[in-house]
Amino acid sequence: MDEQEFVTVGLGELIWDVLPEGKQLGGAPTNFAYISRLVGDRSTVATRVGTDAWGSEAVMRLDALGVETRYVQRDTEHPTGTVRVRLDARGEATFEVNQNSAWDYLAWTREWQELAARADAVCFGTLGQRAPQARAVISSFLRATRPAALRVFDVNLRHSFFDASMLADSLTLARVVKLNSDELPLVASMLGLDAAGDEAALSLQLLRDFSLDVVAVTRGARGSLLFSRDEQVEHEGFRVRVADTIGAGDAFAAALTHQLLRRAPLERASRAANWTGAWVAGRCGATPQVDVESFRREYERQL
Repeated sequence: MDEQEFVTVGLGELIWDVLPEGKQLGGAPTNFAYISRLVGDRSTVATRVGTDAWGSEAVMRLDALGVETRYVQRDTEHPTGTVRVRLDARGEATFEVNQNSAWDYLAWTREWQELAARADAVCFGTLGQRAPQARAVISSFLRATRPAALRVFDVNLRHSFFDASMLADSLTLARVVKLNSDELPLVASMLGLDAAGDEAALSLQLLRDFSLDVVAVTRGARGSLLFSRDEQVEHEGFRVRVADTIGAGDAFAAALTHQLLRRAPLERASRAANWTGAWVAGRCGATPQVDVESFRREYERQL
């Protein structure tokens, strides 16, 4: 395992996933930060939770998982985010997110500005920007990063909290975008791209129109496509007995970021991302506990 640690930030929402069998810590930025820590980076979550028991437990859990929590803001007026999760027979999840959560009220502070300035990578999404205040703070954070920082936009259109303006602004601020094969044509349509129905053509348009470095298209059990200005890499995915798909895409994004920070070949980045996404899909919840050293040995062995 490469011993160099980069500073990675999951920026946006923290949510407790309330499943039939109990609750699991979640929210895409939180999931990203946890997996980033597993694969070997120094990760932190920039989010906001309530002063309720859910918020206190979230901070304790993140500490136990090795994720830095000094940038988790506490809100005395709004509750920690929760989402009720329902799983179908294939382990696919549907979500009912609570409204007016603490993470809708992110605050732009000197501490967050300092974190942005030293971050090597930041992952953000659409759900975390559903409220105007949070969207403004996320934009400020991204603009405060160094030009060389890897800004990863992880699209999530399963919720209705997005519009064309948000997508365009987020893509403009990003260097990498990850989205799934169902989201790609919808994003293309909303942005008025002129290619129709072809994943490669749409991805290359995104690369060109928004000056991106990498476009990653996940395809569930069929693996993924990665595009850069010079390469196109297809991976067929890893077979796994799916427990649920919660957090699998976030794990993919974390491992992809880990490899891109190290300037790994796109083929290696693709393999790492697909294996890590499959590893999470084979376990319940997005932040399954595991022996870190054992995980890292297996992760490295797969590459």
